[in-house]
Amino acid sequence: MMDVAGFSFNKLVVAGVGLIGGSLARALRERDEIGGARQVIGIGRSTDSTARALALGVIDQAVALTDEAALREALAGADIVLLAAPVAQTQPLLERIAPWLDAATIITDAGSTKSDAVAAAHAALGSRAGQFVPGHPIAGREASGVDAALPDLYVGRNVVLCPMAGNTPEALERIASMWRAAGATVHEMSSVEHDRVFAAVSHLPHVLSFALVEQILASPDAALKFSFAAGGFRDFTRIAASSPEMWRDVCVANRVALLEELDAYTAVLTRLRAAINTADGAELEAVFARSRTARMAWQPGGQPVRLDDTAA
Repeated sequence: MMDVAGFSFNKLVVAGVGLIGGSLARALRERDEIGGARQVIGIGRSTDSTARALALGVIDQAVALTDEAALREALAGADIVLLAAPVAQTQPLLERIAPWLDAATIITDAGSTKSDAVAAAHAALGSRAGQFVPGHPIAGREASGVDAALPDLYVGRNVVLCPMAGNTPEALERIASMWRAAGATVHEMSSVEHDRVFAAVSHLPHVLSFALVEQILASPDAALKFSFAAGGFRDFTRIAASSPEMWRDVCVANRVALLEELDAYTAVLTRLRAAINTADGAELEAVFARSRTARMAWQPGGQPVRLDDTAA
């Protein structure tokens, strides 16, 4: 059951009205329990990028990032600004909106890397960096763009907030309440811990998925291989349909933690290669059995799997 009690807003400004920003806008606009004027303004690099959101009724007004007068008006009196663009755009967006931010406006983001977002806030906002509350909704679909936005995308999903120096308890609770009103469960962790965790369970899987498709594409009989691909290939490569721009930026932004995970994964592959090369069935089965047990015990959003439960 969604917790919408006490949450209201008059003006939400969304920079990047795609799947993530559009879904939050729909969730907050389409629930009658949420109070306030509930005006949503979408800003983009051009009016073309927000025209579709306006046509679908996801936003009330579209503003181009280059239109200084309209941007100033859009930000005036805004309760919350959500940055829902690729993570490399966080600092440029903050720098662009900084001159017209009210002191009471809270800025948050939806990027899947957080240490870079914290650094961007300090660089762009200086002494006002505490107005920025770093956030990451753990939700998505293979489809991107505002046409894929769903009002219930966040229902039952996790959102991670990474409090930074200068955030007031009131600002943190305001953003947490916003996500709870959209149906999410809110958690907190440090930006460093966040980036380490998601390098392992999100960023690495995307790289591996893209890599498998790239490997097959490079083979001389790629068309034949694709023609016989079935369930295993579909499941493994589903996330390779994700936004190339977004995942390019994620890999660069979180490269330190991601490289550690890639190296650890490569070490496991090396072990498996050696076992296959020597026909060491016992080693292969032991690894596969541990993995199978852990995977069967795992539930999205559930309790961590106990490592001793997966021992061979």
